[in-house]
Amino acid sequence: MEYIYAAMILHTTEQDINEENVTKILEAAGADVNESRVKALIAALEDVDIEEAMETTAMAAAPAAAAPADTAATPADSGADEEEEEENEEEAAAAATAGLGALFG
Repeated sequence: MEYIYAAMILHTTEQDINEENVTKILEAAGADVNESRVKALIAALEDVDIEEAMETTAMAAAPAAAAPADTAATPADSGADEEEEEENEEEAAAAATAGLGALFG
């Protein structure tokens, strides 16, 4: 996932998304860089409109993130509601991450 984040950082800062720049970001973050994964990422992004992909992913994740939390729980059932809410948040985060990964994978 850190490889995708490196590409997003480069895109956001209007830098070239190339092997050298991705490697620099990963090394600066302390990641062990796998050159073949960097090359695969660059090749996969060749025909991708990153701006569009990021917007599409953000829009897909927005409904899950915008869902209102149930604040009217009674003390007797608040533990169950908190667990369910926590599971829903984890599922939404996992779905958003998976969606973004699929765009760049």
